Amino acid sequence: MRVIFMGTPDFSVPVLQALVDAGHDIAAVYCQPPRPAGRGKKDRPTPVHARALELGLEVRHPVSLKSPEEQAAFADLNADVAVVVAYGLILPQPVLDAPKHGCLNIHASLLPRWRGAAPIHRAIMAGDAETGICIMQMEAGLDTGPVLLRQVTPIGAEETTAGLHDRLSEMGAKLIVEALEQLDSLTPEVQSEDGVTYAHKIDKAEAAIDWTATAEEVDRKIRGLSPFPGAFIEHDGQRIKLLASRLADGAGEPGAVLDDQLRVACGTGAVQLLRLQRAGKAAQDADIFLRGMPLAKGTRL
Repeated sequence: MRVIFMGTPDFSVPVLQALVDAGHDIAAVYCQPPRPAGRGKKDRPTPVHARALELGLEVRHPVSLKSPEEQAAFADLNADVAVVVAYGLILPQPVLDAPKHGCLNIHASLLPRWRGAAPIHRAIMAGDAETGICIMQMEAGLDTGPVLLRQVTPIGAEETTAGLHDRLSEMGAKLIVEALEQLDSLTPEVQSEDGVTYAHKIDKAEAAIDWTATAEEVDRKIRGLSPFPGAFIEHDGQRIKLLASRLADGAGEPGAVLDDQLRVACGTGAVQLLRLQRAGKAAQDADIFLRGMPLAKGTRL
């Protein structure tokens, strides 16, 4: 099929590669424009942009798709379908209508649960037992379109957003290839109005750990915000990010270190911290972290 691909971050790259590997004709790749990054603040292409150039594909990165000129340029590609995954721009109705089969979105949740910007983070933070991928026919509403295919996967007890992100990206890549193969025979499933939740963008203000919360809540926040923005504590004037954890036995004053294995008491129960990062330092497993910053039993975090 003749496909327009629209995506920007790392999550989208395996999808682009899968479409190429499946033999689809990529008419053009749309992504966000290069932006300043790194110490020199030089413009850096997005992950999709970089991969598309390696594949020899045409790349377009308009700031907006609202102008008649951009919409005409999109329509002139005469695509059978557009595949959209974490693109980052609202698609106006003329863009949604331009491809023969419309625009298909790869969404990292089990719609209608977790519509919106941060479905992976929110699923872990809410304690969901499972999540998945939906291939959705796009319409004007926010992730409201009918679902063509879905695949479910459990969320591991110690899984972080980073790990789940990578698994769902690969799942999405395989599922969209299946969807395109079966496109003429798929029956759209209208989303139920029951069970709708919104995965609002993560606010850094959410990332501070409150040790008076339950161990389950603390553990889910640590895993759900790893690696970005990273749940954190302040100790001895330093900010420490907590990047991996597990539930543990134990009780004590909230925030108290219970042993030399970095078990920490919560409002109820305890968590064991597995991976941490001091400001300006690389992330470290707990045993290595403790060599540089000992946190003895009884220390209050």
